[in-house]
Amino acid sequence: MEITSKQMYDSLIHGAYNVIKNRDILNRINVFPVRDGDTGSNLASMMHAIIQKSERKGTIKRTLESVADASLYGARGNSGLIFAQYFRGLSEAISEDEPVAFSDYAKACNIAAQYAYTAIEKPVEGTMITIMREWGRFLQDEEKEKRTMEEIFTNAFYRLEAALEKTKEQMKILGKANVVDSGAFGFTRFVEGILVYIKNPHPSLPAAKISQERTESLSLPELTEEFIPERMEERALEEYRYCTECLIESTDRYSMNEMKDWLLQKGNSIVTANGNGKIRVHIHTDLPGEIFDYLSKMGRILYQKIDDMKKQEQVVNHRKYDIALVTDSIADLTQEFIDEYQIQIIHLNIMKKDRVYFDKLTIQPSKLLSDSKDSEGLPTSSLPNGWEIENKLDYLLLYYPSVLILTVSKELSGTYNSFMSVTAQKKYKDKKISIINTKQNAGAQGLLVQKCAELIASGMSHDKITEEIERSANRTKILVQVKTLDNMIRSGRLSVKAGKLAKMVGMKPIVTLDTEGKGAIDRIAFSDKGSSKKLLEHIKRVLRKGKIERYNIIYVSNHQDAADIARKMTALLGFGPAYIMETSSIIAMSAGEGAVAVSYLLDEAV
Repeated sequence: MEITSKQMYDSLIHGAYNVIKNRDILNRINVFPVRDGDTGSNLASMMHAIIQKSERKGTIKRTLESVADASLYGARGNSGLIFAQYFRGLSEAISEDEPVAFSDYAKACNIAAQYAYTAIEKPVEGTMITIMREWGRFLQDEEKEKRTMEEIFTNAFYRLEAALEKTKEQMKILGKANVVDSGAFGFTRFVEGILVYIKNPHPSLPAAKISQERTESLSLPELTEEFIPERMEERALEEYRYCTECLIESTDRYSMNEMKDWLLQKGNSIVTANGNGKIRVHIHTDLPGEIFDYLSKMGRILYQKIDDMKKQEQVVNHRKYDIALVTDSIADLTQEFIDEYQIQIIHLNIMKKDRVYFDKLTIQPSKLLSDSKDSEGLPTSSLPNGWEIENKLDYLLLYYPSVLILTVSKELSGTYNSFMSVTAQKKYKDKKISIINTKQNAGAQGLLVQKCAELIASGMSHDKITEEIERSANRTKILVQVKTLDNMIRSGRLSVKAGKLAKMVGMKPIVTLDTEGKGAIDRIAFSDKGSSKKLLEHIKRVLRKGKIERYNIIYVSNHQDAADIARKMTALLGFGPAYIMETSSIIAMSAGEGAVAVSYLLDEAV
């Protein structure tokens, strides 16, 4: 009994589609190691990469190498990296023959499970690795009985289902939640897809997906609603906040053991996979920026990802509201407020030389400006990719009836258009999603997000909140005191010729946004003292016509001047700012070092 490369490839593609089909169930039963509800999304991401990037080659070994490379590229989360290492082990253990004897394939599956074990710093039984090991053993047991391939896979699969059910007994947390391990469930669904193919090979693969009818025709055990808990008993949250991942195009100048030793000092839940000159790293940590800095010395970073596990755990297990609130990292809000109101942040990217940083996560304004002083050009910002936005929305819509998205002014960034493009997909047609162009940025955008969060907490309806925030956007203003024009010149916002002239006369502009959200000059001063005076005069004129509901103060490496402005604003208004904080690195790039901004929201139009 033998297996050809075509059979191998087509069966794996069937398995991949079956995992994708079960994505939402996988997310809902995800309780270990953190109940962050993303195992399905992570495995689906990897399976998409296999479908899109792998190819059927002339031999099974080369075909599996292609699948292993694709899985390493697309791997996400603990489960994804373990699965990728499993494929790597399978590709290395299989012979060069074409076709391959089934007995050799069964043996290779055993070896692949051992590879998966090596990816994990501290393996835990009752998880995906247990099921991988059992699958290899079951195949070898059944193969000895001289049965047909269909009989071997069918019998081994039902034994695998029984082993999956036992994971509830192997980990206390699974028993309490009355669920099997989500990663183990994902691997079992992958095998189920392979069995679908073996029972009824489809001639048009890999283009065809598994149909619902063909999967149901197997009469396999179904996952019932009783199997899926809405909530579970309280448990301690993961020690670290950020699930951090990185794919590196490695050089010869590294030691996997040294790397693991260093990582162990920075976090836990460490999983590593490598192959074909690339290394994939997964770690739970509070220092994602430091992790990426270290790994960048080992080679070129091809991909990096950070998930806020605290936020994910809130969504899954402690969701406060029925409306998900999403904004981008340009909005200036304190972390305490973000956590309290469970606001979802899409972080924009900053590209500096050959590195990509996450705004507000892996680079701060002081470091960005310091590193850029001696370079010819400033770093550039880039939009979150469509996949990231789509993944975030798919995840949130599993738990929320509706989603509200507040973006930076579309005149300043393509973020608004990115969200519009993603939500135009057919699958979101019947979903309640509203995207609001705030026509603001930084502190002003933060005030609108703050108000939106409070309205959601008050129980106001989705549609009424949307209307109120759109009205409030027209009553919001930001005034930025620019201390130096260097960054405005280097970023192209001010021509070199005009910039030199402005610097020569000591110009200190107060920059704002107009009613459409475009950059504009509000006032011009010729000293820092004069700039502060003109800013306060602006506030006094506003107060003669209306009332300021709330305001905040943001700054770039200049807390002292921000505190001084706060004292003067408090004396003028009779109440202090909602918050004072450092702005995002993206805003710092154009505003420059020392900039201070006041943003306010009026009670009524003036």
